[in-house]
Amino acid sequence: MRKETISVAQLSALFLISLTGSSIVNIPQPLIGASSNAAWISILLAYGLGLPALICILYLYRRYPGLTIVEILKQAIGPGWTAVIIIPFISMPLMLTANIVRDISAFFTTSMMRLTPDYVFDVLILMTAALTVKAGIEVMARMFILLIMVMFTFIIAVLLLVLPYYQPEFLTPLLPKGFNPVLHGAYMAFGVPYADVVLLTMLMPYVRTEKGKSPGASLHIALLLHTAGLLIVTVCTIMAFGPMAGDLRFSLFQIARMVSVESIFERVESIIGVSLIVGSFMKTTIVLFVLTRVAAQLFQFQDESIVTFPITLIVLLLALTMFRTDAEFRDNVAVVRPLMSFAVAYVPLVLITIAAMFKRKAR
Repeated sequence: MRKETISVAQLSALFLISLTGSSIVNIPQPLIGASSNAAWISILLAYGLGLPALICILYLYRRYPGLTIVEILKQAIGPGWTAVIIIPFISMPLMLTANIVRDISAFFTTSMMRLTPDYVFDVLILMTAALTVKAGIEVMARMFILLIMVMFTFIIAVLLLVLPYYQPEFLTPLLPKGFNPVLHGAYMAFGVPYADVVLLTMLMPYVRTEKGKSPGASLHIALLLHTAGLLIVTVCTIMAFGPMAGDLRFSLFQIARMVSVESIFERVESIIGVSLIVGSFMKTTIVLFVLTRVAAQLFQFQDESIVTFPITLIVLLLALTMFRTDAEFRDNVAVVRPLMSFAVAYVPLVLITIAAMFKRKAR
């Protein structure tokens, strides 16, 4: 079977999507609620935590070209200890996928289609994502580049149309409650989305080597673009709503409701709804792709796609049963997920990199 490959540019686009996805619409509100108008500082601090993870991944890519994190561990410590590390690691993308799907259904049932049951949206988004994963990473890369361009075009258009309503004075005072809320916001932003940098370990082996092109610079630019986009949306949300910004869920959707150009061009929030759906679908697909590859390599399945639908079913059951109320879901995203991502994904990645460095020096 021919091994699928993608270009450096396509890898960078997938990386940008895996970070941005639904976060650019969902994250500003809880982040502003935690750190008030200093939320942009929290984003910069979280970026400072995500950057070392990217550096570690690039080092492992140069040290073990063409290998995923599972294959690297099997070579370094053997299959037994690999299972000890990877099985907890799987819980991170598993929970992440369930959270994204749960978030999409919450958006529909609170903003657009209030009488439709959650499971309708959960099944539709997961089936579409599973079929896209079955199509392969080459199809994903070609399709997602177009979709993310459309998504960013919609978002930029809405932010520009609301320009007359921004009030820069809402950005001050900068630290009314001290620096502790900023650290709290950085903790949340690290969990969503900067800890997701670790998922790149399963995408790197698919990039084809191109003469004179290294993925390092492109991936750093993608991380910076994501940070810049999240900063702009967060600052615009603060300037648009002021003290209310931390209470209005789906911030960009609320901003789009303010658009009114000469009473002719208005009620454009549907395009932000489309952006949320498209971004969430793309991120769900990428995380589901990572999940299937990790599980297949851990249990040594020859056909990696054979586990796609069983894992999709597990994600669906988690999304439907894991949270009884919306408050439980928000607490999980703000409190549990950052700690879990740090413990089962971020720390092991750093330790593996350090071990690889010492092993090379010993040789």
